[in-house]
Amino acid sequence: MALQVAGGVACCCPPPPPGGGGRRTRCRPPRAVASGAAAVVEEGEGKVRLGESGVAVTKLGIGAWSWGDTTYWNDSEWDDRRLKEAQEAFDASIDNGMTFFDTAEVYGTALMGAVNSESLLGGFIKERQQKEQVEVAVATKFAALPWRFGRGSVLSALKKSLDRLGLSSVELYQLHWPGIWGNEAYLDGLADAYEQGLVKAVGVSNYNEKRLRDAHARLKKRGVPLAANQVNYSLIYRTPELNGVKAACDELGITLIAYSPIAQGVLTGKYTPENPPTGPRANTYTPEFLTKLQPLMSRIKEIGASYGKSPTQVSLNWLTCQGNVVPIPGAKNASQAKEFAGALGWSLTCDEVEELRTLAREIKGIKMPIEES
Repeated sequence: MALQVAGGVACCCPPPPPGGGGRRTRCRPPRAVASGAAAVVEEGEGKVRLGESGVAVTKLGIGAWSWGDTTYWNDSEWDDRRLKEAQEAFDASIDNGMTFFDTAEVYGTALMGAVNSESLLGGFIKERQQKEQVEVAVATKFAALPWRFGRGSVLSALKKSLDRLGLSSVELYQLHWPGIWGNEAYLDGLADAYEQGLVKAVGVSNYNEKRLRDAHARLKKRGVPLAANQVNYSLIYRTPELNGVKAACDELGITLIAYSPIAQGVLTGKYTPENPPTGPRANTYTPEFLTKLQPLMSRIKEIGASYGKSPTQVSLNWLTCQGNVVPIPGAKNASQAKEFAGALGWSLTCDEVEELRTLAREIKGIKMPIEES
């Protein structure tokens, strides 16, 4: 039974009251409804269901890409201070009601002093569980490397991930990107893992519309729901709205998990043309790009001030207003995790959501070719 989001990517707003009265109408995220029926995906206790799976996760997750990494994040260095901050980010996330964590086998690969993100997350979970019983939902990913062949490669990689995490199963296992070849076998491997109880739900990542539909159809033949497609999605990178991915997710009942939901920190407002990000991000978010971004950032700050919210919280809330979207910002420290939690429990108005989208259309220059593969 496919799920559809009523109203597409726009908010679902009730008609204004007679005379208006200047009252601001809150954005009500589109509901995922079953085709031909009035059923809705239930949301309770601050959680949402991943697609048609039986897995429920918090409405905001935490990405663990930076944990242990030395190739893109952390100024090419991983040390005890960063380790301590990452664990504090994990604990603060739990304390603030965000218990969904996304990692991958290739995050923090053994290069340049890196530490595997799965191993770190597994250690954080174990240490927290020794203090109190907490429910944590873990998502990780299979790397579709060219030398990996057949469905068995998925199971083999998954078992190694589970060893690093110290878990007997994970809530969500995803294909990290489309392989050069062998994608049908990889999908068969996902289904095998699901049937063997090693994963509670399966997903893909960086899949375009055609690949997404093909994956959904192949898994459906095995009776396995495709729960999620994890793609780059933010206020200034709305390609999923334009290339059919968001609409296909809504139509097929697949949750869109949004990585880089604050554009790798650019939507926090901390970067300016005079103070651009360093490292690999500098190649994308140049002073020229940041100059074009300023009108949008100014309006985000104005709207945030009216709610007592930061630009980060406004940008994340904008995504949750799209419906069927679970953002997973990366938290390097406790302060960031606490700030992310402030994106929940309130809502932008429909007019504000559309105003920000209109302003964001003026921002050009970000390309992510992986989604066109």
